[in-house]
Amino acid sequence: MDLGLTGKTAVVTGGSKGIGLAVVRTLVDEGVRVVTGSRSITPELKETSAVPVTVDLSTPEGAAELIERATAELGGIDILVNNVGIGDMSDFVLGGFLDLPEDAWRHNFDLHFYSALRVSRAAMPSLVERAGALVNISSIGARRPGGPIAYDVSKAALTALGKALAIEFGPQGVRVNTVSPGPVSTAVWTDPSGFSGALADSLGIPHDTFVAATMERMAPDTGRITTPEEVARAVAFMLSPNNISGADLHVDGGILKQV
Repeated sequence: MDLGLTGKTAVVTGGSKGIGLAVVRTLVDEGVRVVTGSRSITPELKETSAVPVTVDLSTPEGAAELIERATAELGGIDILVNNVGIGDMSDFVLGGFLDLPEDAWRHNFDLHFYSALRVSRAAMPSLVERAGALVNISSIGARRPGGPIAYDVSKAALTALGKALAIEFGPQGVRVNTVSPGPVSTAVWTDPSGFSGALADSLGIPHDTFVAATMERMAPDTGRITTPEEVARAVAFMLSPNNISGADLHVDGGILKQV
């Protein structure tokens, strides 16, 4: 299916692995020229035709550098996907509201909210000029808190930002939408040394048992976890020419039950 994206230009944040890498691959397959920024460049990313930029997007300098280099490379930006987020265990601090230090809150907001805010602000003039499209990758945790509290709250802020930008820039031709996955089969969930493994260890249960119990509690209608490629296809559709703006598309297998 041709999504009408051939010849477009895109910036994808956090494109080195997981959902971001799947988005990069999907857009490249659709004929999009892609620049992606992340803290590291993986062998899998090098195999794509995307132009990688090594930056720390949790900082103001990283966001500015990414858009400056992307504009120089692409000439202008038609598409922005704000995907950067939790990657390895250095991004996590386990604990409840009374235990979580302020630095952990600040790190989550820098990574999930302020990175998107800064990159969007830097890219918006080009998106307005080209009547472009922006997708933020949030999480169902924004509407179903119960996971790591700082993560869920920062993602709720990101979801609200997407709606606010859609209202402000829709009249100028820029469509802004959010894609909110549930659990996705990336290392965060599948790697015993990753986040889910740390949670399992904290509870004193095997990793496989923890993942199975978590999925049973979340009760997806489809009975399975989402793949990165399924999220990427949803993102590509939201970026394709259409009249969808201000939406929050849940890609969670039916975990969220409310109407």
